[in-house]
Amino acid sequence: MDWTEVTIYTATAGIEPVTALLDEMEIYGYALEDAADFAAFLESTEIYWDYVDENLKEELSTQETKIKIYLPDSPDGEAQYRTLCERLTALKARDTENAWGRLETETSLTRQADWEWGWKQYFKPFPVGERFLIKPSWEDCETEDGRRILEIDPASSFGTGSHDTTQLCIRALEQTVQGGERLLDMGTGSGILAIAAAMLGAAAATAVDIDEHCLACAQENARKNGVSIARTLHGDALRDPALAEAIGGGYQIICANIVADIIIGMAPMFWEKLAPGGTLICSGILNERAAGVEAALRGQGFAELVHTSSDGWSAFTAKKPA
Repeated sequence: MDWTEVTIYTATAGIEPVTALLDEMEIYGYALEDAADFAAFLESTEIYWDYVDENLKEELSTQETKIKIYLPDSPDGEAQYRTLCERLTALKARDTENAWGRLETETSLTRQADWEWGWKQYFKPFPVGERFLIKPSWEDCETEDGRRILEIDPASSFGTGSHDTTQLCIRALEQTVQGGERLLDMGTGSGILAIAAAMLGAAAATAVDIDEHCLACAQENARKNGVSIARTLHGDALRDPALAEAIGGGYQIICANIVADIIIGMAPMFWEKLAPGGTLICSGILNERAAGVEAALRGQGFAELVHTSSDGWSAFTAKKPA
């Protein structure tokens, strides 16, 4: 079935009356884009800031509030849309203070095939490092130059392998893994780093992520590649002492492709959980934040720091002295 995407233009104060109207019409699924929500997010969280472009921040912070719904592209859907427009006109008449925005709509056709598969046309097989060819499950390809296929389906998790930070970490893993090392992957996302490490011969002992959905995605991706992640843990290890304790220690390798602020905050934890002689591989660091991360790692006692960069992003490998 195809669908009509209906965008309702409103304001923050208009969200409640508009969604109440939708509930009355038994339209329960909608997507909300509100500048006030984005501003609150920036004020309340440290996570993922480095991945938000400054121009995008400005755009999201000043955008008009929108509520998007999807109606079937059918006579019934057309009737629903006409009723919606009538109800919005009546709602606008009640808004004597013009607090609820313009309460106007725009429509566009969304085809089912485009909705489900459109983004996948941009995810094609590509080489990473010296040993891997990364591909999604829906693409067929042959390996060349002795590379191993690493099949990854990210779903909504971070980590297709195309981002510079992920590639920097995979190259560092190729240089670090000798075989048999116990590995901890902090912020595993799609599981791509734990999987690459396991394919190189490490033991992917623990993967941690703040998003529980990512952990299921990581395990499924591991199965597709014939390797295993021994256990997954869900939560924020910086704020949950019980989780931090459950992660354990004695790891020979820790991967952390997160962001600079979190890496700096976790530096003492990384030190504690690495075995003597172990290696930390960390990325997700904008180049302008690299000096701060390096200072935090050196201050903790890490040595033999190697700094690599690609297209504005930095990564470090660092040793805990034996």
